[in-house]
Amino acid sequence: MDYRNLRTISCNQGAVRKVRFNIDGMYCITCGSDKSIKLWNPHKNLFLKTYSGHGNEVLDACGSCDSSNLLSGGADRSVIYWDVATGKPLRRLRVHVSKVCCVKFNEESTIGFSGSVDNSVMIWDLRSHNFQPIQILKEAKDSITSLHVTDFEIVTSSLDCRIRRYDIRAGSMYTDFIAEPVIWTSLTQDGQCYIISTSNNRILLLDKNTGELLNEYSGHSTGDFHIENASDRRDRYIISGSVDNAVYCWDLIGCKIVNKLIHDGKYAVHSLNVHPTGSYLMTATQTAVHLWGEQQLDEDE
Repeated sequence: MDYRNLRTISCNQGAVRKVRFNIDGMYCITCGSDKSIKLWNPHKNLFLKTYSGHGNEVLDACGSCDSSNLLSGGADRSVIYWDVATGKPLRRLRVHVSKVCCVKFNEESTIGFSGSVDNSVMIWDLRSHNFQPIQILKEAKDSITSLHVTDFEIVTSSLDCRIRRYDIRAGSMYTDFIAEPVIWTSLTQDGQCYIISTSNNRILLLDKNTGELLNEYSGHSTGDFHIENASDRRDRYIISGSVDNAVYCWDLIGCKIVNKLIHDGKYAVHSLNVHPTGSYLMTATQTAVHLWGEQQLDEDE
């Protein structure tokens, strides 16, 4: 994984809480402690638009399947559904009783999902004018730390040491007990395994269907941060941020560290996002985001 730093963007929105590519990876969105969301073309260092409407810092956001809408959640306990072109909120949903730390669309972007420090996941019909959730998942006993949605499954992680997988088709819930607080969980690109980061500086690779522990990765440090992880788009490497201003890259099978992407300064790398099709990675530290890749950018693209 021979990545190099291609671009560093100072976002000018306080501390950057999350960075996310859009569906095709042409653009990215950043969530700021100054209550704003910003839209960028990171490949050309081009700022495009600011979305203002949250009453406190924005903790997560994601783009819809056609890039026409955004969904965001913040420390003001609200979920906002945005029109990308106009920058206006289409819906402001206030039912959570604590900060909203993760949001997702379903594949058609007709349903929104929000996870909160209030231990719940709320499901919203974005086509209707109903301001109440159509379902609330209340099984977690502590804060929801991550949320992933496929066409027939919802996967959540929580500080209560559990991964929960809701099978929408079967109406069933499956729980894996990890024995350590789970600060982030992602899925491998093939959807067959969980990549689980715990508060004890461990990353675990679990078979999603059987719960079997396949591999374990270490060397990074999470501190008190909710450090994000991912796999690269070909499932060859496990990638994680760390408090020591680096992104760690492990060989998925061999479990050895194969690269460290060192960032300037002494700030935690807490948020990262893998490009959906290309060999790029976005990371966030303090007030900036960084674009990493295998090839130098063509400024004339």
